[in-house]
Amino acid sequence: MAYDAPMISRSVEGTGKMAQEFLAGLTPAGNGATVIALSGDLGSGKTTFTKAFAAALGLREEDVTSPTFVIEKRFDMSGHAHFRRFIHIDAYRLERTAEIEKLGWKETIADPANLVLIEWPEKIGAALPKDAVTISFKFIDEKTREIVFN
Repeated sequence: MAYDAPMISRSVEGTGKMAQEFLAGLTPAGNGATVIALSGDLGSGKTTFTKAFAAALGLREEDVTSPTFVIEKRFDMSGHAHFRRFIHIDAYRLERTAEIEKLGWKETIADPANLVLIEWPEKIGAALPKDAVTISFKFIDEKTREIVFN
């Protein structure tokens, strides 16, 4: 899903609504995992978006926290129509592409039953699939975020 112009969110609720709408229009990648790459500075809205996205999937929002120190969290979604697992990755602490590969990255992105949302995708470089959907977040002020869906 791509929009012609950047979207502006002026609240946590606004970002949540965008996440819900994005999920409603999301179609599985087909060949492998559906990968969504969230990029932007600290505090730009990536985790807020992720929590709302997970809630729209039927996961408990309080269970979805940024996995900065554990890098990856996996959630079972066996009742979902298209996906069996939601995988949330925070690559902020990774220093080399090889570090994501140690987490079984190639197997993760090969499985079409996986829905992967990765924060800080620039940290994994070329390991990010070419067909990943990219969403960029920009901090404008305390209440305003610019969100670009590519």
